[in-house]
Amino acid sequence: MTDTRSAAISTRLNWLRAGVLGANDGIISTAGLVVGVAGATTSRTAILTAGVAGLLAGSLSMAAGEYVSVSSQRDSEWAALEVERRELAQEPEAELDELTELLAARGLSRDLAREAAVQLTERDALRAHARVELGIEPDELANPWHAAFASLLAFTAGALLPLLAVVLPGASWRVPVTVVAVLGALALCGVVSARLGGAPVPRAVLRNVVGGAVAMAVTYAVGTWLGSA
Repeated sequence: MTDTRSAAISTRLNWLRAGVLGANDGIISTAGLVVGVAGATTSRTAILTAGVAGLLAGSLSMAAGEYVSVSSQRDSEWAALEVERRELAQEPEAELDELTELLAARGLSRDLAREAAVQLTERDALRAHARVELGIEPDELANPWHAAFASLLAFTAGALLPLLAVVLPGASWRVPVTVVAVLGALALCGVVSARLGGAPVPRAVLRNVVGGAVAMAVTYAVGTWLGSA
């Protein structure tokens, strides 16, 4: 029960961390796009069109990439489980010895490892080998559709901030408001991601804010140059 609960908590943390990173990507990529366009033109329609196009392209790209990635991972895990199931059916004694060695390598005495291996095999041999040998929880394989939808939502949520920040204010305030809003959101993402990953908060915040600031500065400079040209 403890292993199952720990695996569930770890899975939820991974999903949350992925959501924060997806939102972070949405903020930076959309901010860079709309600030660059704002540097080239003051037309709210042009900026909004570019921002919405970037939001849709980015969110759908993230969703498709996540679907492919998680599908490949799931296929690999299923293949590994099938191999293990076949080996358990063909060579049960060899698999029992293997499980014993794996448990002994984790610090159990030889006798205790053998007893634990026997009990785990009698309860659910495939699950025991999946957990100990493969590091897979058979009942909690990632769903590619869930992953794709979560990535789409996370990116969209992040992209909406710079998009609204750049189109709602007047022309003279668009870029300053967007820069402040984006840097504040990136700082928050840095704090959350650092806390989830157990990393130093100041370093994560600084890295996020500097990266976003550089992206906006470069795209704004290019947009301004193209607009004047």
